[in-house]
Amino acid sequence: MTETRIAIWESIRDAVRRDISEGSLQPGDQLPTEAELSARFGVNRHTVRRALADLAEAGLVRARRGAGVFVAMQPVEYPLGRRVRFHKNLALAGRLPGRRLDFVRLQAASRIEAEALEIAPGAPVYVSEGISTADEHPIAAFRAVFPAERLPGFDELLRRLSSVTEALRESGISDYTRAETRIDAEPATPVQAGRLHLREGALLMVTRGVNRDVAGVPVEYGTTWFVAERVSLVMRPETGGSLVP
Repeated sequence: MTETRIAIWESIRDAVRRDISEGSLQPGDQLPTEAELSARFGVNRHTVRRALADLAEAGLVRARRGAGVFVAMQPVEYPLGRRVRFHKNLALAGRLPGRRLDFVRLQAASRIEAEALEIAPGAPVYVSEGISTADEHPIAAFRAVFPAERLPGFDELLRRLSSVTEALRESGISDYTRAETRIDAEPATPVQAGRLHLREGALLMVTRGVNRDVAGVPVEYGTTWFVAERVSLVMRPETGGSLVP
């Protein structure tokens, strides 16, 4: 009987796969460099490259240009509906939600923002931008616009609470639902790629839409750029929530 020999690159692939499955390498961790793996297994870099390419094809690792190879995250499920809250959803799924607020500023509403919020063009709005994370890994960039005349002092609430839901509650809006959501796909710009730790041109799923209070008045116009390889958008018409994670 002929014994089937496993190729060296397959042995390397299986060893790295085992490190991932046993938890020695966690999602988001950087793998050793090609030189380090070559030294560990006593092979040339071409052999290591073949093993890493197979792992990447299986979705277990991701290469970032100029940064190295990292263990891929398992996609996060994000429901799109009428009342699901991002932080609660991640927590129930056993993931650690996070949100970094990069800035909040007061400015004049653009024509598109004014139309979405049903206010006059040029009316004052608060604009917030930042990054949403799962298990401390970036999964989305967000931009949210709020009517300043309706929500005086909302910028300070966002800075203090770092939560749209809590800030709206303190502003007297106890509940809100998503009126509509538009979904598009765009390649990541160099700036987005840097903020989200992606390669330039990676696919982003973009959601744009409006949240309204119980009286049907718009309170938020939001845009979110989800990393396609890290998030699965799930349609749930019976639920809903903030347009930004």
